Amino acid sequence: MKARTRARGTALQALYEVDMVGHPPVQVLQDRLEEEPFPDELAEFIRQIIFGVFPLREQLDQVIARYAPEWPLDQIAAIDRNILRIATWEFAAQRDTPVKVAINEAVELAKAFGSDSAPRFVNGVLGSLAEHENEVVQFLQPKKQDA
Repeated sequence: MKARTRARGTALQALYEVDMVGHPPVQVLQDRLEEEPFPDELAEFIRQIIFGVFPLREQLDQVIARYAPEWPLDQIAAIDRNILRIATWEFAAQRDTPVKVAINEAVELAKAFGSDSAPRFVNGVLGSLAEHENEVVQFLQPKKQDA
């Protein structure tokens, strides 16, 4: 597994733990990095994912639900939901990862951590989001505060 893919996997595990049991993200990140040390650059990448996705969970879920309505969020496995959040955040909020790369990485995470049907499911949902990339980006951009 490529180093950045492994880093995404660690971020996914951390976000899953936060999602399922409500542990503080700072503590979860610290615990993960103690369990499996990463070079500074990858540790920073993991931190960016966790603290990029965590505060935007509601907005990410809204945009996923909006552009993939055939998959109700409350029926999506928690691991799959977090994979979708990470990929959507990477291509639409962070904007450093090309859409195709974000989708491919998400499918790899789904193969490693999800059910047998997860890779196809994740690919389908993200494909739908990618078709509406401009709208997704607009939805996730910080709103300008009135002065």
